[in-house]
Amino acid sequence: MAKNSSKKSSEEDYGADSITVLEGLEAVRVRPGMYIGSTSRKGLNHMIYEIVDNSVDEHLAGYCDTVHVTLNDDGSCTVADNGRGIPVGMHAKGVSAERVVFTTLHAGGKFDHSVYKTSGGLHGVGSSVVNALSAFMDVKVKRDGHIYHDRYKKGKPVLKLENGLLPVIGDTKETGTTITFLPDPSIFEKTRFKEDEIKSRLHETAYLNPKLTIIFDDNREGMDEHLTFHEEDGLSGFIRDLNANNEPVTDIVTLSGESDGIQVDVAFQFVNEFHENIMGFCNNIYNAEGGTHITGFKTIFTTVINSYARTLGILKDKDPNFTGADVRNGMTAVISIKHPDPRFEGQTKTKLDNQDAAKAVSTVVNEQVVLYFDRNVDTLKAIIDCAQKAAKIRKTEEKAKTNLLTKQKYSFDSNGKLANCESRDASKCEIFIVEGDSAGGSAKTARNRMYQAILPIRGKILNVEKASIDKVLANAEIKTMINAFGCGFSEGYGNDFDITKLRYNKIIIMADADVDGAHIATLLLTLFYRFMPELIYEGHVYIAMPPLYKAMPKKGREEYLYDDEALAQYRKRHKGPFTLQRYKGLGEMDPEQLWETTLDPDRRKLRQVEIEDGRMASDVTEMLMGSDVSPRRNFIHSHAKEAELDL
Repeated sequence: MAKNSSKKSSEEDYGADSITVLEGLEAVRVRPGMYIGSTSRKGLNHMIYEIVDNSVDEHLAGYCDTVHVTLNDDGSCTVADNGRGIPVGMHAKGVSAERVVFTTLHAGGKFDHSVYKTSGGLHGVGSSVVNALSAFMDVKVKRDGHIYHDRYKKGKPVLKLENGLLPVIGDTKETGTTITFLPDPSIFEKTRFKEDEIKSRLHETAYLNPKLTIIFDDNREGMDEHLTFHEEDGLSGFIRDLNANNEPVTDIVTLSGESDGIQVDVAFQFVNEFHENIMGFCNNIYNAEGGTHITGFKTIFTTVINSYARTLGILKDKDPNFTGADVRNGMTAVISIKHPDPRFEGQTKTKLDNQDAAKAVSTVVNEQVVLYFDRNVDTLKAIIDCAQKAAKIRKTEEKAKTNLLTKQKYSFDSNGKLANCESRDASKCEIFIVEGDSAGGSAKTARNRMYQAILPIRGKILNVEKASIDKVLANAEIKTMINAFGCGFSEGYGNDFDITKLRYNKIIIMADADVDGAHIATLLLTLFYRFMPELIYEGHVYIAMPPLYKAMPKKGREEYLYDDEALAQYRKRHKGPFTLQRYKGLGEMDPEQLWETTLDPDRRKLRQVEIEDGRMASDVTEMLMGSDVSPRRNFIHSHAKEAELDL
């Protein structure tokens, strides 16, 4: 690792006394989801991000320019940086400060603003939580001319300290921290890291930090991948990458400034598409659910465009203002802020809650974008032209939407297709979307009528991406689903969706385990992502996994096999003769079989649909919503085994 040029005075300030202890580490292994979101692959990958975020914090403080992430052959991950190195001196608790960082919840330098002005590792739980959830963790610290070593097993230290200090295993002129950890298989459903999401997140981090280099190595068997992420163009390059497959309407616009100690960086571009893609970050953390910084940007941008439209005479006195959706039609934007004291909803930092963030973004954007538009009138007019087109389409389609939604024959209680459940407790209810009358009939007979609703659909629904809103709402299958779910829908020109009115906690796509079934699932996911994205973001959408085979041995119990790999394993371990039944579709199962394989919560297998980070979300959106069906179908097939299991 390259030697890092450091600031001596701040190095001296960042010592053992900088580590502030708030409270002890409690119950992380008992309730890991409280700290990393889930014990699925998403939570597994989140462990890497927690450690990487700490290295990025060192970069933001001015002491680290390289982070190296390695997926090792034994299943562990190593994160190495050339920052200052975790303090190893004696802490007030009587042991090395490093030991305090990795064994005490809410312990770290992030609470001391003289050490870190801004930090992504908000709560000081990242390092200790990763340690607690690891089968082992190995720590090497390069600092003060020495290499210090520590090691943990399931969060507990295994090395003895001498007078409370770490053992020295070598000398060096370099500085930095190297952490290797192996996720505990008794905690996580899967312990193999998903490289696609990790690479996407690391690349995203490089865009947000143009002076940082991130090196990724995958040394696992059959992988052998080496990548370097360094994006000198920063947010401008991020926007260019996000819009690589779209026709640009404007150049990329970048804005930057500071207000009340909050650094604000914004980049946006308009493309020839009828939806918006706005991503928010706070201290390098992607905020999937947005927050106050996004709200501040949307509000001021809409105000500025309406003001210009009236000044230029495009909007007359009697004309109503453009809506926010009109103004953002076709916009791709990234809003990144650096906040000294961020507040998020939850440890996984999905939504920013600081009110001063909205004010800071609004102030900076208002000042900078007006200066830009005054000098680039053609760009301004192109944006207003997009807003005009969106407003015209919105008004036309609002009429179609109102007419179609108010037709009595489409009402919830009279659509005739839904076999509803008896309970009205949404937290316990689930709805199965089943393709075909035969499978639908079996499902209605097999289900638990108290909590399980069945909604049969016929064949493949409309591909909603390129269809107009009136055609979407005229589609009987789609209209039935909208009414059944009860929470309305949203689209590019307005938002009538209310997640609090959702009637079912789980929406389960139950299609045949073949190419046609995968295509049907893809079309349904496209509908949800385009018109009801909160269903996916809040974890309500699942894909049922019916078995492909039933093995019936002459001796022993019968067994359902869910894929060809399971069949191969069965052949290896079962020595005697057996009869094999292959299910070509759900319609071939009788109600009893359908219950025990696909409907019974105690025995079924579900795969939860989830999207992990901003850049990955954009890529998935393109796959799920583009005009080419093949990439969407391939996505479902190739990612099916990687989804979260609900056993």
